[in-house]
Amino acid sequence: MTQALWTPSPDRIAQAAITRFAAEAGRRFGRHLPDYKSLHDWSAQRPDQFWDMMWDWANIRGDKGAIVAQNLDKMPGAAWFPEAKLNFAENLLGRKDEAQAIQFWGEDKVRRSLSWRQLYDQVSRMMAAMKAAGIGPGDRVAAYLPNMPEAPIAMLATAGLGAIWSSASPDFGVQGVLDRFGQTQPKILIGVDGYHYNGKTHDCLGKLKEIAAGLPTLEKLIIVPYASAAPDLSGLANAQLFADFLAPFVAQPIVFERFAFDHPLYILFSSGTTGAPKCICHGAGGTLLQHMKEHLLHCDIRPNDRVFYFTTLGWMMWNWLMTALASEATLMLYDGSPFYPSGNVLFDYAETEKFTFFGTSAKWIDAVLKAGLEPINTHDLSAVRLITSTGSPLSPEGFEFVYRSIKQEVCLSSISGGTDIVSCFMLGNPALPVHRGEIQCLGLGMKVEVYDENAKPIYGEKGELVCTKPFPSMPVGFWNDADGQKYHNAYFAKYPNVWCHGDWIEITPSGGVVVFGRSDATLNPGGVRIGTAEIYRQVEQLHEVVESLVIGQDWDNDVRVVLFVRLRDGIMLSDDLQAAIKKRIRDNCTPRHVPARIVQVDDIPRTKSGKIVELAVRDVVHGRSVKNIEALANPEALELFKDRSELKG
Repeated sequence: MTQALWTPSPDRIAQAAITRFAAEAGRRFGRHLPDYKSLHDWSAQRPDQFWDMMWDWANIRGDKGAIVAQNLDKMPGAAWFPEAKLNFAENLLGRKDEAQAIQFWGEDKVRRSLSWRQLYDQVSRMMAAMKAAGIGPGDRVAAYLPNMPEAPIAMLATAGLGAIWSSASPDFGVQGVLDRFGQTQPKILIGVDGYHYNGKTHDCLGKLKEIAAGLPTLEKLIIVPYASAAPDLSGLANAQLFADFLAPFVAQPIVFERFAFDHPLYILFSSGTTGAPKCICHGAGGTLLQHMKEHLLHCDIRPNDRVFYFTTLGWMMWNWLMTALASEATLMLYDGSPFYPSGNVLFDYAETEKFTFFGTSAKWIDAVLKAGLEPINTHDLSAVRLITSTGSPLSPEGFEFVYRSIKQEVCLSSISGGTDIVSCFMLGNPALPVHRGEIQCLGLGMKVEVYDENAKPIYGEKGELVCTKPFPSMPVGFWNDADGQKYHNAYFAKYPNVWCHGDWIEITPSGGVVVFGRSDATLNPGGVRIGTAEIYRQVEQLHEVVESLVIGQDWDNDVRVVLFVRLRDGIMLSDDLQAAIKKRIRDNCTPRHVPARIVQVDDIPRTKSGKIVELAVRDVVHGRSVKNIEALANPEALELFKDRSELKG
């Protein structure tokens, strides 16, 4: 076990909600739970007891019913709280005071703030307007918005009515939006006139005209002014400004109708780089309960905390962030480039607004490292108790950088899960130490195991991430999948009655987790499986390398490792640099990790949420078409990988 980079003080451990929860669980169920391992073992072995207590601990507003779970031996097929009735929005709008509920920064252009009373009143008016427009339980509402206050207002109104919310960020192209919303057939689309990114303003009205034309079920288009004060809607059918849509309605006390635990709340979309995006439908109860577990226990979020995540409406972390309202925390929203007008903008925001929770991506941390920033010397981040990182594995060097150059006295939690479960399988714990390169722990209530190639559980070795017992935030199904076959094939086809997530991981002796990448992107030279993250961790420590992407190329009846590198401006891939890259990989991994070919490229393709797309590049290298380039933030980058002479010999 590596030496801890951070260890919580006895006071912090004692004050952490997870410590109090463990003590209460021990008393309630007559269990001896002296440490996190015993707490997790109980929660995974008796998920019925754990989730029953979690409902009470989180003070869920609703009728729980007498039955916690049914068919816990079936996956899919288990049912959670089958008698329960609740409303997701009711649980996020418990406060109506003048304290701050939302703070918003839109690059250097916009600053706005909403109190809890203002948020409640806006949701009340939006619900009334939507209801008058014919929106009811089960109807779909879609949003094409920046991460701005109108987004949570509209989402909460949608959920309050029992309708189903889905969203995309305004940097999506027309086809990318239609590939998503075209499947869900929304009645209402809420769009933005334009957005700001990297100091430039981008118009969206032209795209919205095409999107609306491609959605035959659309009855209303609502436009939020952002890029301009008075956008021209003359070319848009059935369009109305957001303020005008709400104008006929005054705020009233909201009477929330309560729905079944599994009532659909969100339709989230897979990245769609290997075909049309999957429409993953999540239920209100499972989403709420799982998020509150993660927020209250694993993140120690408290009332009046100031919670930030750098995300867009195209990433499930936005949905995850929204639920922090249920903990009576203030949402800190940011929209735009995280490096405009300088690489310090998010640290400026954190200092000015006194973030307590700072959530971001591993790629952003790496970019800050590469930029040579040292916020520990330039910014007052004394309020920050927790930094979280997700999107891809945070490298050991990324861990060290955070403690060396951002903040020393902070819990750094790498977290991992995904759109599929709208939450995490493994994440942080404010009462546990942080070890270099490791996610701190498995999530409570999640029976996560590692399988070898014979579907046998293994420990201290790399293998397939599986979950062998049901959990509440499993999808309620896929949209337009009446017989459940798509849903079954996505997670349960490989191991019957076991969730197979598609990550290549190892559970460490400390109980932490190391993620080595997607299992479908693992390399297999000579029949030995290698996680791509193992190579990235070495290559991207070199000063010359900005980022990299590695694939397995079919070659000579085997697979050879091919590494693509994007280098700093003005640097070319010399023989000496190639030798240095190979030596670093060989010295710190194994000879099998050493790439057979290293190729310089000017850009690396990625999804809208910043994840590099190894499978799409692998298809291009092998001459196969990429089925859905609309899912990519920079699809033109794929051209850089076609017909490379370096890969033909």
